[in-house]
Amino acid sequence: MSGPDVAGIAAKLGAAADSATAIGQLAAETGLDSDTAYAVQEALVRRRLDRGERLVGLKMGLTSRAKMAQVGVDEVIWGRLTDVMRVPDGGSVDTGGFIHPRVEPEVAFLLDRLPEPGELVGSFTEAVRAVAPAIELIDSRYANFTFSLPDVIADNTSAAAFTVGPWSPVPDGLDNLGVLLEIDGRVAQVGSTAAILGDPRRALDEGLRLAGRHGVRLREGWLFLAGAATAAVPLRPGAHVRAVVEKLGTASLRALP
Repeated sequence: MSGPDVAGIAAKLGAAADSATAIGQLAAETGLDSDTAYAVQEALVRRRLDRGERLVGLKMGLTSRAKMAQVGVDEVIWGRLTDVMRVPDGGSVDTGGFIHPRVEPEVAFLLDRLPEPGELVGSFTEAVRAVAPAIELIDSRYANFTFSLPDVIADNTSAAAFTVGPWSPVPDGLDNLGVLLEIDGRVAQVGSTAAILGDPRRALDEGLRLAGRHGVRLREGWLFLAGAATAAVPLRPGAHVRAVVEKLGTASLRALP
């Protein structure tokens, strides 16, 4: 009995993203498991690279209990970021290019060099150049933003776009910084960096470990999004979004009307 059609599943997910059209879950009908789902993710991102995009980093998903509860899964996952996903700080996005976009506040890291095999960069050796507040825009390609764990892994962890605020030196502590997500000047979510696996640095180490299991290593100059500090909030046309992270500053984006 043959296994799941990796290329075929990737093509369906890619077409759903390109057309901003939701599809049904795929894992149950295809027999997709988590390990094979990462192969689908790689094929899905390869489609983007073949169109001229380039990898610029990795991201974590489901690193907070709020996010796990929100989408109904219970395992930390990772995905890939490309240059086309990046929105300049203060820039705009067209919600018409997405299915049901949501935004969430994050912490971003910038790597200065390749980590050595087995090195825990979360201890903040010179491998980490800087840290910044960030916003991730997620957009599941599945109807009603509902999926199983293999489904969301295959869908590149719902990655769609991201914004990174000003970079700054890494402060002494990152484990319990206050986080706000504001929509149109009003607080929509309140959280703490402690929601990101207890400390965003742990997310960085966990990301290295999990990606390494699939032969992926972080590269010099890459970004790393550590995961959401709060539950995600729907992004409506015309909305102005701002993430505020204590000690790190702000990042913002605007949805076109």
